[in-house]
Amino acid sequence: MENKIFDPNGVIPDNGNYFGIPLSPDEAALVLISAPWDTTVSQRAGSSYAPDAIIEASRKVDFFEPMAPYSWRKGIATVPIDYTLQDMSHRMRSDAERVIKVHDDIGSFAFDHLVYERRLRRVNEATEQMVDNIYNQSKEWLSKGKIVGLVGGDQSTAYGHIKAVAEHHENIGILHIDSGLDLRGGYHGFTLSSDSVMFNVLRDIKSVDKLVGVGVRAFTPAEWEMAINDPRIKLFTGQQMWAQHFEGVNWSSICDDIIAELPDKVYVSLDIDGLTIECSPHTGTLVAGGLRFPEVVYLLGRIVDSGRSIVGFDLTEVVPDLEDKTDAAVASRLLYNICSMALKHHDAPEVL
Repeated sequence: MENKIFDPNGVIPDNGNYFGIPLSPDEAALVLISAPWDTTVSQRAGSSYAPDAIIEASRKVDFFEPMAPYSWRKGIATVPIDYTLQDMSHRMRSDAERVIKVHDDIGSFAFDHLVYERRLRRVNEATEQMVDNIYNQSKEWLSKGKIVGLVGGDQSTAYGHIKAVAEHHENIGILHIDSGLDLRGGYHGFTLSSDSVMFNVLRDIKSVDKLVGVGVRAFTPAEWEMAINDPRIKLFTGQQMWAQHFEGVNWSSICDDIIAELPDKVYVSLDIDGLTIECSPHTGTLVAGGLRFPEVVYLLGRIVDSGRSIVGFDLTEVVPDLEDKTDAAVASRLLYNICSMALKHHDAPEVL
């Protein structure tokens, strides 16, 4: 295939693609699908707007990544966003909020309790449709030999993508960077809640061999018990890692320990609230602590240089703000870095 004309040193075109890269999904080694969905979030909504905000912010990302200088030339393409997901998410959000109020017993009325089951069923059925949509999109591009990344939306959107990647590659390990464990079963009654995504993955997807939680620092007693008793789960909590830092253990050594827990095929699930608050000041779940931006970038580079492959990934829970562009700017840079690392040793020709 002849190289397309694209100037990474000039003004990046506003063409609706991540990073403005003018490739169709069939031409690129890596494709990005989007999930503008945030129906079941328990706190601040808004991540359904993240894909568009990150596309806009990504036009400001400089292309030279020292850890993988020219991997972008293998191609990063954007699958057109299915906005029916966003429309359905927004329609279902009012039902979800009423269901959450019943569980929290804050300002809920007798009428809310009367129609609770119907509202809950509508939300769960709609979320299942979203999961199937993302699963089918992911499966289509995986079958064509692409690396597939997902830009959410809330983290419930990751379930369908993880399922497709695990079916295609088998025996994968998940690097889960997040503030929480997401091991709650049926939180608020939602069967596919963002707070339950890893619980559902471990329950349903047998070819996930390992779940390595990094930076996690907020968990219920039940989640903790599950994590320490399931041999597939290994935690590197925020509390433990900061204690190691204070005691003189460097990040490189901690990364060695993290990488040793991962199999050859790695799926990266990156909830933006796994980072420090200044990286995502508007995300729905604000938890003090977390990984610093350079630590995440360094860890991803070390994983790839260890000989392991990033076979899929998601970036979720980014809530953009009209005035403060921090969230989208940080997310677009993280997205570019993950794409670069996934492509670094991927056996694909340069198309740009």
